[in-house]
Amino acid sequence: MELKQITVFLENKAGRLGEVTRVLAEAGVNMRAISIADTADFGILRLIVDQDAVALKALGEAGFTIRITPIAAVEIEDKPGSLAHVMELFQKSQVNIEYLYASLESKKGKAVVIFKLADHEKGLQLLKDNGLAIVYSF
Repeated sequence: MELKQITVFLENKAGRLGEVTRVLAEAGVNMRAISIADTADFGILRLIVDQDAVALKALGEAGFTIRITPIAAVEIEDKPGSLAHVMELFQKSQVNIEYLYASLESKKGKAVVIFKLADHEKGLQLLKDNGLAIVYSF
């Protein structure tokens, strides 16, 4: 099973992020990772949730513009150099990272890093081939 990211496009105005979190809370959806980027006119909210279908339905019914995207998530040691090792693998294999962010989910001594890759299948296979712990759900 592939991990999916929900992208929500938001007007860049006060309260819009709060509306998203309220809609998800009322639907009983738990956020496992979150990232937001903005431009002058709009924000791009990226979410990993515990119930994709429920979140998509609730956000759609609330009028939000949404998209679902496959992403790669790996569990790494929470110590210096762990992320650098993963980056070296991508660099050597010429897999371009479009963006990355970290998860709210954690285990003692571990971190989860989420990647949007230009070549999703190649990047996912690279991670598997190098023995990294792929995260398929939260």
